[in-house]
Amino acid sequence: MGYQHICGLTPLQFINEAEQLKNVLRTAWTSGGKQESTAEHSWRLALLAMVILEEYPRLDSLKVIKMALLHDIGEIREGDISAALRPDPGEKYLAEERGASGLFSLLPPQLEKEYMDLWKEYNEAVSKEARLVKALDKAETIMQHNQGCNPAGFDYDFNLEYGQEYFSGDPLLAEFRQILDTDTGKRKEGEKEGEIKARQKKNG
Repeated sequence: MGYQHICGLTPLQFINEAEQLKNVLRTAWTSGGKQESTAEHSWRLALLAMVILEEYPRLDSLKVIKMALLHDIGEIREGDISAALRPDPGEKYLAEERGASGLFSLLPPQLEKEYMDLWKEYNEAVSKEARLVKALDKAETIMQHNQGCNPAGFDYDFNLEYGQEYFSGDPLLAEFRQILDTDTGKRKEGEKEGEIKARQKKNG
Protein backbone atom coordinates (compact mmCIF):
# COMPACT_ATOMS: atom_id res chain seq x y z
CA MET A 1 0.00 0.00 0.00
CA GLY A 2 1.55 3.31 -1.10
CA TYR A 3 1.15 6.74 0.52
CA GLN A 4 -1.55 7.58 -2.02
CA HIS A 5 -3.87 5.21 -0.16
CA ILE A 6 -3.41 6.57 3.36
CA CYS A 7 -6.64 6.15 5.35
CA GLY A 8 -8.29 4.68 2.29
CA LEU A 9 -8.15 8.02 0.46
CA THR A 10 -6.57 8.82 -2.88
CA PRO A 11 -5.78 12.55 -2.63
CA LEU A 12 -2.85 12.63 -5.03
CA GLN A 13 -4.87 13.75 -8.05
CA PHE A 14 -6.17 16.69 -6.02
CA ILE A 15 -2.64 17.59 -4.90
CA ASN A 16 -1.29 17.20 -8.42
CA GLU A 17 -3.99 19.47 -9.83
CA ALA A 18 -3.48 22.02 -7.05
CA GLU A 19 0.13 22.40 -8.24
CA GLN A 20 -1.24 24.57 -11.05
CA LEU A 21 -1.87 27.32 -8.51
CA LYS A 22 1.89 27.87 -8.53
CA ASN A 23 1.51 29.05 -12.13
CA VAL A 24 -1.31 31.54 -11.47
CA LEU A 25 0.28 34.99 -11.29
CA ARG A 26 -0.98 37.91 -9.25
CA THR A 27 -0.49 41.65 -9.72
CA ALA A 28 2.08 41.71 -6.92
CA TRP A 29 5.85 41.39 -7.02
CA THR A 30 8.26 39.78 -4.61
CA SER A 31 11.18 41.62 -3.02
CA GLY A 32 13.39 39.85 -5.56
CA GLY A 33 11.46 41.27 -8.52
CA LYS A 34 9.53 38.12 -9.46
CA GLN A 35 5.80 38.24 -10.08
CA GLU A 36 4.05 36.53 -7.19
CA SER A 37 1.91 33.42 -7.62
CA THR A 38 -1.38 32.71 -5.90
CA ALA A 39 0.22 29.71 -4.19
CA GLU A 40 2.91 31.94 -2.68
CA HIS A 41 0.29 34.39 -1.44
CA SER A 42 -1.79 31.59 0.09
CA TRP A 43 1.24 30.14 1.86
CA ARG A 44 2.22 33.43 3.49
CA LEU A 45 -1.39 34.17 4.40
CA ALA A 46 -1.53 30.82 6.24
CA LEU A 47 1.78 31.69 7.96
CA LEU A 48 0.44 35.11 8.97
CA ALA A 49 -2.75 33.51 10.29
CA MET A 50 -0.75 30.98 12.29
CA VAL A 51 1.11 33.79 14.06
CA ILE A 52 -1.91 36.06 14.59
CA LEU A 53 -4.01 33.20 15.97
CA GLU A 54 -2.02 33.41 19.20
CA GLU A 55 -4.14 36.50 19.91
CA TYR A 56 -7.44 34.72 19.14
CA PRO A 57 -7.56 31.65 21.40
CA ARG A 58 -11.36 31.33 21.12
CA LEU A 59 -11.35 30.88 17.36
CA ASP A 60 -11.15 27.53 15.58
CA SER A 61 -7.49 27.72 14.56
CA LEU A 62 -7.58 24.70 12.25
CA LYS A 63 -10.53 26.19 10.39
CA VAL A 64 -8.65 29.46 9.98
CA ILE A 65 -5.56 27.75 8.54
CA LYS A 66 -7.68 25.64 6.19
CA MET A 67 -9.51 28.73 4.95
CA ALA A 68 -6.23 30.54 4.37
CA LEU A 69 -4.90 27.67 2.25
CA LEU A 70 -8.15 27.20 0.31
CA HIS A 71 -9.45 30.76 -0.08
CA ASP A 72 -8.00 31.43 -3.56
CA ILE A 73 -8.00 27.89 -4.89
CA GLY A 74 -10.82 28.76 -7.29
CA GLU A 75 -8.34 30.83 -9.30
CA ILE A 76 -6.84 27.60 -10.60
CA ARG A 77 -9.10 27.65 -13.68
CA GLU A 78 -9.78 31.33 -14.36
CA GLY A 79 -6.61 32.90 -12.96
CA ASP A 80 -6.34 35.84 -10.57
CA ILE A 81 -8.68 38.76 -11.13
CA SER A 82 -7.13 41.72 -9.36
CA ALA A 83 -9.37 43.74 -7.06
CA ALA A 84 -7.64 46.83 -8.46
CA LEU A 85 -9.46 46.19 -11.76
CA ARG A 86 -12.83 46.53 -9.97
CA PRO A 87 -14.30 43.25 -11.33
CA ASP A 88 -17.99 42.45 -11.04
CA PRO A 89 -18.24 40.67 -7.66
CA GLY A 90 -20.95 38.25 -8.81
CA GLU A 91 -19.09 37.17 -11.93
CA LYS A 92 -15.83 36.81 -10.00
CA TYR A 93 -17.53 34.67 -7.35
CA LEU A 94 -19.14 32.34 -9.89
CA ALA A 95 -15.91 31.90 -11.86
CA GLU A 96 -13.94 31.02 -8.75
CA GLU A 97 -16.73 28.80 -7.42
CA ARG A 98 -16.53 26.73 -10.63
CA GLY A 99 -12.78 26.37 -10.21
CA ALA A 100 -13.01 25.42 -6.54
CA SER A 101 -15.87 22.99 -7.11
CA GLY A 102 -14.03 21.28 -9.95
CA LEU A 103 -10.88 20.82 -7.91
CA PHE A 104 -12.68 19.65 -4.76
CA SER A 105 -14.60 17.09 -6.81
CA LEU A 106 -11.35 15.12 -7.03
CA LEU A 107 -11.58 14.43 -3.29
CA PRO A 108 -13.68 11.87 -1.39
CA PRO A 109 -17.24 13.18 -0.80
CA GLN A 110 -16.74 14.08 2.87
CA LEU A 111 -13.66 16.20 2.18
CA GLU A 112 -15.23 17.66 -0.96
CA LYS A 113 -18.16 18.95 1.09
CA GLU A 114 -15.99 20.17 3.96
CA TYR A 115 -13.64 22.15 1.72
CA MET A 116 -16.44 23.58 -0.42
CA ASP A 117 -18.30 24.68 2.71
CA LEU A 118 -15.14 26.33 4.04
CA TRP A 119 -14.57 28.10 0.72
CA LYS A 120 -18.13 29.45 0.75
CA GLU A 121 -17.94 30.43 4.42
CA TYR A 122 -14.83 32.46 3.69
CA ASN A 123 -16.28 34.18 0.65
CA GLU A 124 -19.50 35.03 2.43
CA ALA A 125 -17.62 36.15 5.58
CA VAL A 126 -20.30 34.56 7.77
CA SER A 127 -18.13 33.64 10.77
CA LYS A 128 -15.48 35.21 12.99
CA GLU A 129 -12.91 32.86 11.46
CA ALA A 130 -13.85 33.91 7.94
CA ARG A 131 -13.72 37.62 8.76
CA LEU A 132 -10.28 37.21 10.32
CA VAL A 133 -8.96 35.44 7.23
CA LYS A 134 -10.56 38.12 5.04
CA ALA A 135 -8.71 40.83 6.96
CA LEU A 136 -5.43 38.94 6.89
CA ASP A 137 -5.83 38.25 3.17
CA LYS A 138 -6.00 42.00 2.55
CA ALA A 139 -3.14 42.57 4.99
CA GLU A 140 -0.82 40.07 3.28
CA THR A 141 -1.55 41.64 -0.09
CA ILE A 142 -0.76 45.12 1.22
CA MET A 143 2.40 43.83 2.89
CA GLN A 144 3.56 42.33 -0.39
CA HIS A 145 2.87 45.58 -2.23
CA ASN A 146 4.96 47.43 0.36
CA GLN A 147 7.79 44.89 0.21
CA GLY A 148 7.77 44.15 -3.49
CA CYS A 149 10.18 45.28 -6.16
CA ASN A 150 7.30 46.88 -8.04
CA PRO A 151 7.22 48.25 -11.58
CA ALA A 152 7.27 52.00 -12.19
CA GLY A 153 3.97 53.74 -11.57
CA PHE A 154 2.71 51.18 -9.06
CA ASP A 155 -0.55 52.37 -7.46
CA TYR A 156 0.12 52.53 -3.72
CA ASP A 157 -3.10 54.48 -3.15
CA PHE A 158 -4.95 51.22 -3.77
CA ASN A 159 -3.49 49.88 -0.52
CA LEU A 160 -5.05 52.65 1.54
CA GLU A 161 -8.62 51.76 0.61
CA TYR A 162 -8.28 48.01 0.11
CA GLY A 163 -10.41 45.93 2.49
CA GLN A 164 -10.75 48.59 5.17
CA GLU A 165 -14.13 47.21 6.29
CA TYR A 166 -12.61 43.96 7.55
CA PHE A 167 -10.36 45.71 10.07
CA SER A 168 -13.06 47.68 11.87
CA GLY A 169 -14.53 46.59 15.19
CA ASP A 170 -11.39 44.71 16.28
CA PRO A 171 -8.74 46.72 18.19
CA LEU A 172 -5.87 44.41 17.21
CA LEU A 173 -6.76 44.44 13.52
CA ALA A 174 -7.35 48.20 13.60
CA GLU A 175 -3.85 48.69 15.02
CA PHE A 176 -2.42 46.32 12.41
CA ARG A 177 -4.15 48.33 9.70
CA GLN A 178 -2.62 51.58 10.96
CA ILE A 179 0.83 50.01 10.70
CA LEU A 180 0.12 48.83 7.16
CA ASP A 181 -1.16 52.24 6.08
CA THR A 182 1.88 53.94 7.59
CA ASP A 183 4.15 51.55 5.71
CA THR A 184 2.26 52.27 2.50
CA GLY A 185 2.75 56.02 3.00
CA LYS A 186 6.48 55.56 3.56
CA ARG A 187 6.82 53.35 0.49
CA LYS A 188 4.88 55.83 -1.64
CA GLU A 189 7.06 58.74 -0.51
CA GLY A 190 10.20 56.68 -1.05
CA GLU A 191 9.15 55.92 -4.61
CA LYS A 192 8.52 59.62 -5.28
CA GLU A 193 11.95 60.56 -3.94
CA GLY A 194 13.54 57.87 -6.09
CA GLU A 195 11.76 59.13 -9.21
CA ILE A 196 12.84 62.72 -8.51
CA LYS A 197 16.47 61.69 -8.03
CA ALA A 198 16.36 59.60 -11.21
CA ARG A 199 15.05 62.58 -13.21
CA GLN A 200 17.64 64.89 -11.71
CA LYS A 201 20.42 62.46 -12.57
CA LYS A 202 19.09 62.08 -16.12
CA ASN A 203 18.89 65.83 -16.62
CA GLY A 204 22.38 66.34 -15.27
